[in-house]
Amino acid sequence: MIGLQDIRAAAARLHGQVLNTPCVESRTLSQITGSQVFLKFENLQFTASFKERGACNKLVQLSNDEKKHGVIAMSAGNHAQGVAYHAQRLGLRAVIVMPRFTPMVKVERTRSFAAEVVLHGDTLEEARAHAQELAQAQQLTFVHPYDDEAIIAGQGTVALEMLEAVPQLDTLVVAIGGGGLIGGIAAAAKALKPGIRVIGVQALRFPNMFNAVKHQSLPQGGSTIAEGIAVGRPGHFTQQLVEQYVDDILLVDEGDIEQGIVMLLDIEKTLVEGAGAAPLAAMMKEPQRFTGRKVGAVLGGGNIDPMLLAAIIQRGMVRAGRLVRLKVCARDVPGSLAKITAIVSEAGGNIDEVHHQRAFTLLAAQNVEIELVVQTRGREHVQSLLEALRAAGFEAEEI
Repeated sequence: MIGLQDIRAAAARLHGQVLNTPCVESRTLSQITGSQVFLKFENLQFTASFKERGACNKLVQLSNDEKKHGVIAMSAGNHAQGVAYHAQRLGLRAVIVMPRFTPMVKVERTRSFAAEVVLHGDTLEEARAHAQELAQAQQLTFVHPYDDEAIIAGQGTVALEMLEAVPQLDTLVVAIGGGGLIGGIAAAAKALKPGIRVIGVQALRFPNMFNAVKHQSLPQGGSTIAEGIAVGRPGHFTQQLVEQYVDDILLVDEGDIEQGIVMLLDIEKTLVEGAGAAPLAAMMKEPQRFTGRKVGAVLGGGNIDPMLLAAIIQRGMVRAGRLVRLKVCARDVPGSLAKITAIVSEAGGNIDEVHHQRAFTLLAAQNVEIELVVQTRGREHVQSLLEALRAAGFEAEEI
């Protein structure tokens, strides 16, 4: 079992090699959640993820013979970049096996650290099996993404920094994939402050640790925007640590995670990926569990596809009522659309899209349905737009 001594030794090895990221209070999120929220910005690491810590701690402890042959890892994301980057820094050969579906932006980013990228398999399990075959054939050291004592100890250094920066923390909220991060954090935090609560967060679509620890059988699989914690099964070491030190595990759905991403971008002006937003998502979903507490939330990573981010931002605007679709019924005569757009403009709305519907409608033939996509200031503003349109004699509703 990993202990405080192992994690402190890892911190000594990592000194000057990874960033001691800020852990600071978010006053706005504190007001919203009813707790005092401190954010640990691991998305500010060079590769934008905490994964660097474990990777670096593992690589610097290799024997001379292991360093001579090099290392291999399997990952579709942050672990790949962490291993590749620190292998390059230390002058080691690095082979990274990635599934064929891995986005090219992640493949190219990993290659930019001089790693040899091998695309193999349609699933993570197929890629992992191939990586282990290559490791044996080429005498490479396999660097597991989470179920390795050196990896876990490296990730645990996050807790040392958080409690040094904010000793009064009484709750830590950490995302769980395979369990390396929360395992190391929980072991360190409970040793330093036995009364502290450690709460894990998993995506509802991948509740592997939740099922294992709580002896449940929730269905697992499918796609999730929190791909960083979309892990098929927990690690052997990590499950033991979670069972011993973690107080509870919460589940969050896709909408909860999307809301967390948008809130952090809007309020804190910081970009996180789905897994990085999971702790805030849990706090927003179940605020009563954190009311009045001093909570440290780990923003684990910031690697997110720009197209996915754009879609999430738009969906967040829709949920907040800042982007709405209105249906307006009008006479199909010249000037009707001009009058409608003038009313929306005078009421402070900004029109994104306009669509006329003449054929697919039950209205009389001389009438038309006009769909508007409008930027607004929020729900109250939407109601004022509808009232202005109705006051001018138009039938109007939100769709």
